[in-house]
Amino acid sequence: MYSYYNENTILYIDGEFKKATAATTDLYGQSLHYGYAVFEGIRAYKTASGEVKIFKAKEHFDRFKRSCELIHIPYNFDNEALIAACYKVLELNNLEEAYIRPLAFCPPNMTLKAASQTHVLICAWDWGAYLGEKLLRVLTSSYQRPNPKAFKIESKSAGLYVNSILASQEAKEKGFDEALLLDMNGFVAEGPGANLFFEKDGKIFTPPPGNILPGITRATVIELCKELDIPLEEKLFTIEELKTADAAFFCGTAAEVIGFESLDNQKFGKPWAESLGKVLQQAYKAKVLGKEFKREAAKVA
Repeated sequence: MYSYYNENTILYIDGEFKKATAATTDLYGQSLHYGYAVFEGIRAYKTASGEVKIFKAKEHFDRFKRSCELIHIPYNFDNEALIAACYKVLELNNLEEAYIRPLAFCPPNMTLKAASQTHVLICAWDWGAYLGEKLLRVLTSSYQRPNPKAFKIESKSAGLYVNSILASQEAKEKGFDEALLLDMNGFVAEGPGANLFFEKDGKIFTPPPGNILPGITRATVIELCKELDIPLEEKLFTIEELKTADAAFFCGTAAEVIGFESLDNQKFGKPWAESLGKVLQQAYKAKVLGKEFKREAAKVA
C-alpha cells in the first residue's frame, strides 16, 4: 500500500466512513479530467494538555468553502459537521498527530460548465514536516506564479498545483530542495506550497496578497509577530532585494516553519539559529502544541 493508507485506513466520503481500499470515484469525473477541485491541508497535534486538537480548523474550513465559491463549485456542506468528521477520522485511525486532507470534487461532466453538485472527502495520515527539518537550499524557479487575471489564485484549487509540481520538480532536478516562484511582474511570490518571509535589519517582510495564496500558517506567523513585538511589513520586493536579507523562511501547514540555508547557492548573512525566523519557528511550534512561549526564553541553538 501507499504510505498514506493501508487496508485498515478509514476515510470520510459524502457523509459515510469507509475503508480507503473500498472507496471509489467515477473515472469520468470533472475533477479528474480538468483539475476542477478544491482541497485543504490541515494538521492535528497532541497538545501539552494531552488533548488532540486540529489547529485552526474553522479557518481552514472557512477557506475551503471560500475556495469552492470562488471557482463556482457548489458548497452545500456544514463546516461544523465536517470538522467533527475530521476528529472522527482521527479517532477511527488512531491518529494523534496527523495531516488532514479535505477534498471537494465534482461528478461526471465533460463540458466546461460549472459543476451542479459536489462530493466531499476527508482523509488523514501520519506525515512529518513536508520539507523536512534541515535548512533549505532554494532555487529561483523559471516558472512564474499564475497571472491573477487568469485564475482565482487565492483559492486552494487542485489545478493550480500543476504549476507547483513543475517548479518543485525543476528545483529538485537541479539539486535543490525547493523552488521559489516570482509573479508575472518579477516580484517574489511564494514557494510551490508555502509562503515566504524574510528578515532584514530586525524587521520581517512578506509579499502582500494579490499574487499569492494567503496561507493559514502565514496568518499565524503575522499574529505571532504582533504578539512578540516583531516589526512586520507586507510589500512587493524583487529577488535581488531578497538576496540581501539577513535570513529567510517558508511557512505552511505541511511545512510548518522552515528556514533557508541559501537562495540560488547564495547564503544569508545571519545564522538561522540567531534569526527572528528561528524565534518564530519556536513560537509557532509552541502555539500549535498549546504551550506557553516567551521570546526572551527562546533557545537559539
